[in-house]
Amino acid sequence: MKDFPFKQVKIKENTVRRTFTMDVDTSELVWHMDREDRVVKVLEGASWYLQMDNELPTKLIEGKEYFIPKMCFHRIIKGTSNLILEIQMLT
Repeated sequence: MKDFPFKQVKIKENTVRRTFTMDVDTSELVWHMDREDRVVKVLEGASWYLQMDNELPTKLIEGKEYFIPKMCFHRIIKGTSNLILEIQMLT
């Protein structure tokens, strides 16, 4: 089974909470794509960024939601605190 650079807890049927700690190795935060559309809400985190394919990184802001389309490469860039996200998978 593959290890992930985050801890995840299921909140609802289609919603999870992910926590990335400050001590995560930046080499683990790789470009990837997901099989479904997602809405990501930032619950906590300082100086973390989201980078979508062929775009400049965007600073993640607490309380804001970000839409990530399915099959679109993206990654997060490490910040200066823990990062807690609520991720809703859209079907």
